[in-house]
Amino acid sequence: MKGILYTGGELTDVVTFARLPVYLQTFLREQNGVVAYFGGLHLRGCVTTPAWHSLEVAWQGPTAFWRTYDEVLESDIPFAQDCVGNQFLLRGDAVLLLDTETGELADLEVDFKHFLFGVEKYPLDALGMEPLRGFQQQGGVLQPGQLLSVFPPLCIAINNGKVPELKAATVSERLAWLAGFYQKIKDLPDGQTIRLTGE
Repeated sequence: MKGILYTGGELTDVVTFARLPVYLQTFLREQNGVVAYFGGLHLRGCVTTPAWHSLEVAWQGPTAFWRTYDEVLESDIPFAQDCVGNQFLLRGDAVLLLDTETGELADLEVDFKHFLFGVEKYPLDALGMEPLRGFQQQGGVLQPGQLLSVFPPLCIAINNGKVPELKAATVSERLAWLAGFYQKIKDLPDGQTIRLTGE
């Protein structure tokens, strides 16, 4: 992987580690999570701190994705996220992508190993890194523990063609905003007009 900003260090959460499939354990033994591609991909680790890097917090904590998103199961493992906070989940051996704005779940039709191969070969496409590239072209840099805040949200068709505002936000702030946005729009019909008042 390229553009590594952070590695997870020592395995300190052995309880979560023991619950993982063998192939994910093998990966995390070699590298206990990583922030790579200059923030384009964050693979979580089995750590007790920092909370933003903890697989256990994302999987079983009070703001775990299955507690918020209707399509996510408690058994789905949120092993990674992209630069804007969309989640990569393991369901059995399949990698799923959770769109954290809309709650839509897509089967990427790859297993963990082939997900990593795809990311290595085509990081820009596999990770949807266009917003991050735009942020970098404006001189922005994501730090470990940060995600890219995009406003208006990517799922909204903008009539006036305005370029979304991009800024760095902490992982917890960004994921909380996304969860709140999802809760507000999840029952609206397609094409519904909504008014945004800012992030």
